[in-house]
Amino acid sequence: MIVKVAYSDLNKVLDAISANEKLYLPVDNAAGQAEFKPYTEGVQMSKQLNTLRSAKDFFFPQVQPMVKFRREGKHIDIFDERSESEDYVIFGARACDVRSFDVLDNVFLADPVDTYYENRRKHATIVSLACNRPAETCFCGSFGIDAAKPAGDVQAWIVGDDFCMEPVTEKGQKLIDSIKDVLTEGDQAAVDAQIEKIHEILDRLPLKDVKPVDNRDKELEVFNSPKWAELSSHCLGCGACTFVCPTCQCFDIEDFTGNNHTIERYRCWDSCMYNDFTMMAAGTPRKTQKERFRQRFMHKLVYYPIKNDGMYSCVGCGRCLKKCPIQMNIVKVMKALEEDAE
Repeated sequence: MIVKVAYSDLNKVLDAISANEKLYLPVDNAAGQAEFKPYTEGVQMSKQLNTLRSAKDFFFPQVQPMVKFRREGKHIDIFDERSESEDYVIFGARACDVRSFDVLDNVFLADPVDTYYENRRKHATIVSLACNRPAETCFCGSFGIDAAKPAGDVQAWIVGDDFCMEPVTEKGQKLIDSIKDVLTEGDQAAVDAQIEKIHEILDRLPLKDVKPVDNRDKELEVFNSPKWAELSSHCLGCGACTFVCPTCQCFDIEDFTGNNHTIERYRCWDSCMYNDFTMMAAGTPRKTQKERFRQRFMHKLVYYPIKNDGMYSCVGCGRCLKKCPIQMNIVKVMKALEEDAE
């Protein structure tokens, strides 16, 4: 069932949610970029299409305290650093970010389960928002994602002067029930018309025909393609693409010596594009930029689909297209692999 509130009264919905649970939503920062921030009374939700960093930060933070050790002589105390036990709502995530959670789930919730990720994931309720104006850098449709039906626990649309919502899961219905006093019955026909308008825009996007090639049975052939040398030749190895990507999972674990004989262990994002990634005593397993570049895109377009029934580790959000300083991105790689396949 569709429910709605006037868009001008959206803060009534946000106030009602935040009265019961911690609430996060996209907010424009001082630099004019959107980022997820805790809601405070009166804060306006950003109207930008995508946040600078994706919503994966909620489940897989850039810096994650893991454990703390304290040593006194031969005695060692171990302290679990996890403190995330409250329910919270992520409001305004786009369809691409919602799909990225499925990609991450396949990694962190597979045996052995990553309990740090699991703990954050199970406490979250996702309110997604359809993209009324998809950007020219968007290509989520290439991976079967519908920007007009963003899924999540509750999916939402801006329809004219109204903000319309529809519960998708039991968790989503519970959220809608908790704020029903500020909602009225919505118009399904109006939402359907808005979905059709979004589909018309999606059909006109310049990257709408970009499709990944199913190379699951050609792993070695793709790995040995001569195209990798050309594609990687200008890559700076800056890692910007990996840090804005909603599906990248590379991390490092570091220990820091603190006060009072304590050692604090953290998990932090890393990048397969860096020459010291997975550095071992014997050195790094990927010595050239070509090897590191190939690893990133082989994982997204070949390795991950092999292990996950054809699902790709890319959601077409377009963040890497915007952030790469030399305009080298996954779309160019997909096109090159398509040429090889032909």
